[in-house]
Amino acid sequence: MKTKGKSWIAFLLIILLIGFFGYAGAYGIKIFNAYEILPFSSVITRGLDLQGGVSVVEEITTDDGEVKSEDLEKTKNLLSLRVNKMGVAETTVATEGSNRIRVDIPGKFESNSIIDTLTKTGELKFVGPDNEVILTGKSIKNATARPGQTGEPLIDLEFNDEGVEKFREATQKYIGQKISIYMDEELLTAPVVKAVINDGKAVIEGSKSLEEAKTQAGVIQSGSLPVTLKTVSVKTVGPTLGSNAIPSSLKAGMVGVAIIFIFMISIYKVPGILGDIALITYILLVLYIFAALGVVLTLPGIAGFLLTVGMAVDANILIFERTKEELKLGKSVKSSIDAGFHRALSSIIDSNTTTMIGGLVLYFFGSGAVKGFAITLMIGILVSMFTAITMTRTLVKLWVNMGMLNKPSLFGVRKRG
Repeated sequence: MKTKGKSWIAFLLIILLIGFFGYAGAYGIKIFNAYEILPFSSVITRGLDLQGGVSVVEEITTDDGEVKSEDLEKTKNLLSLRVNKMGVAETTVATEGSNRIRVDIPGKFESNSIIDTLTKTGELKFVGPDNEVILTGKSIKNATARPGQTGEPLIDLEFNDEGVEKFREATQKYIGQKISIYMDEELLTAPVVKAVINDGKAVIEGSKSLEEAKTQAGVIQSGSLPVTLKTVSVKTVGPTLGSNAIPSSLKAGMVGVAIIFIFMISIYKVPGILGDIALITYILLVLYIFAALGVVLTLPGIAGFLLTVGMAVDANILIFERTKEELKLGKSVKSSIDAGFHRALSSIIDSNTTTMIGGLVLYFFGSGAVKGFAITLMIGILVSMFTAITMTRTLVKLWVNMGMLNKPSLFGVRKRG
């Protein structure tokens, strides 16, 4: 009786949690006016194809025709700084191939002004507290980020011959004061001068993280980057596509999920209901992961997500079919469930592993929309394995302990006459 009572309590808690997070994801919720969970529509980033905007592809050219990977990364950081300065949220700056950078700017439709902003020559300046320009990016020889002895993020600066003398004079003049570093009038960092620098090698402290330090170092280095940007592609996407696509996708998804629910219940009876609960959990988990990771949702991404819903159901079907086979052999309900999950596990892992490999190939060798599809596909695969193997099994075992799932007929298995 104790086991039965505990199982009832555990099951009801699971249902309450699913209901709570489902409502919060759909409508948002405030907790004691101190915490707030925003709805998925507010926190999941929509791609360019869903809200319209401009997509620009820039190609890097150099004097010797060779583009180094570090130059590509530094240029990407510089372009990120520029598009973020436009005040546009949800911009995407990504490398394509070995010498191209794609910039997606949602909500903007004036491509000429955007191209001018992206391709202009950047100006890096070191400015003293009296607003005097000490030196420019032409004096930078190298800038790299690294962790310090205690793990704090640091940026190592090295100046060329021209910059060594200028920086020595500046550190003598402004010791104990701040020297601000600007890129295109955007303040990158403002370290305090703690000593006179005579050898042209300085260390900048104060970055919040090593990742931020790497970005700042890349932008500082790019102030003297000998590359030229050439616009090779400009695509303007109207906002009407997204306004039509999102409702249509939601409708298709709801119809598809509803059909799956009916199918599972009609074929597998009570376990089908539990499989549907696990499927709802799967959908919520994926959407919350999208929000947490900042996944940019595109039309191909929606397609990948809906595809994984079917794959999540497929895992449950394998488990329930194996369980039914064991029940038909005359085994008890508990032993049939254990054997069904055990026998289905290898098939689930094999099928999901092959799909995962395909997703990895699409992600690393694809670009743009293909990557969006691959990301949602891979996240969906991992979550579907968790919900099928863990969530479905937990729910089924709880119902067995509750005494609600103790007959083969409840699995859709008829006794032999």
